[in-house]
Amino acid sequence: MGGVTIKDVAAAAGVGIATVSRVLSGSGPVSEATRQRVLAAASALEYRPSALGRGLKTRRTGGMGLLVTDAADPFCAELTAGVLACARTQGAHVILDATREDPEAEAEALERLAEQRVEGVIAMPVQRDPAVWQALIRLGLSVVFVGRTVPGLPAVPGVLADEAGGVRSVVEYLAGLGHRRIGFLGGRAADGLAQREEAFRAALADLGIATEEDLFARARPTADSAYAAAASLFQRRPDLTAVVAGGHRLGEAAVLAARELTLRVPADVSIAIVEDVPWSELCDPPLTAVAHPARDMGYRACELLLRAPSRAPGRPVVLATELMVRASCGPITGSPRTGRSR
Repeated sequence: MGGVTIKDVAAAAGVGIATVSRVLSGSGPVSEATRQRVLAAASALEYRPSALGRGLKTRRTGGMGLLVTDAADPFCAELTAGVLACARTQGAHVILDATREDPEAEAEALERLAEQRVEGVIAMPVQRDPAVWQALIRLGLSVVFVGRTVPGLPAVPGVLADEAGGVRSVVEYLAGLGHRRIGFLGGRAADGLAQREEAFRAALADLGIATEEDLFARARPTADSAYAAAASLFQRRPDLTAVVAGGHRLGEAAVLAARELTLRVPADVSIAIVEDVPWSELCDPPLTAVAHPARDMGYRACELLLRAPSRAPGRPVVLATELMVRASCGPITGSPRTGRSR
């Protein structure tokens, strides 16, 4: 049967793609019953394992794969530009794919890249199972993580932004303006925002500001969900004086929700976002934001890949973020506005 993929085998066996990958690569814990079920499904579908599944050592193309979560996302676009700029200096070509924060889409993309015989992969990892990445490495492919890492793979190089430092800088700035009831708009752990929420909580604790769970709101990675979370937070806590959005989509939602609820920024509520984007400066007022060095992160990740990182493992490279102070945040004046308690 032509065109059968690892996803088809997983569906037929009633298991996840990661489990099929472990069975076919012979890595990771899998019960004997599950292993037999996967092998039976692969046999029934006449599945022909890809290079990733077989672990074949074949001639490489000299190119590299780049996996981002969303090619249209401003951060991902800048990161991609950095990778391309570095690759161009070395005459290397780049195959770009997007995972949409979906582990199955990521597994399929990795399988395609292995079949295309790339030299290595730069990835913003979604799949947290080390076995998936170990299978790729066993083929002789180099792997570099960017923006995130995978627990259990300390030998895989990575390039990260100083998320904790960036979040801490904006919390300290708001606290310096007198804010104590600061809300946080975040997302699911799977969306890569958990680290920013953890940093936010830690910054509050360091400043002696009480953590109130009612001041946290989480959204799915859609515009509608982000808007609903922001509007709910504003309505649930009319006494909050500032909000930190954990990503640019959440920041956009906070601005729209504040406008719909006739809240003045920053007179009624100060808004800051983690992830500076071009439209931040075009807002009225312009948004205070934590800027990430996305292009530099992409360039450094490509440099690491081209230097055969599998032979030089080490701690992740961490690049500094920068707080861009703009007019969307203001001091506590001590006088109530629009009936909001200060």
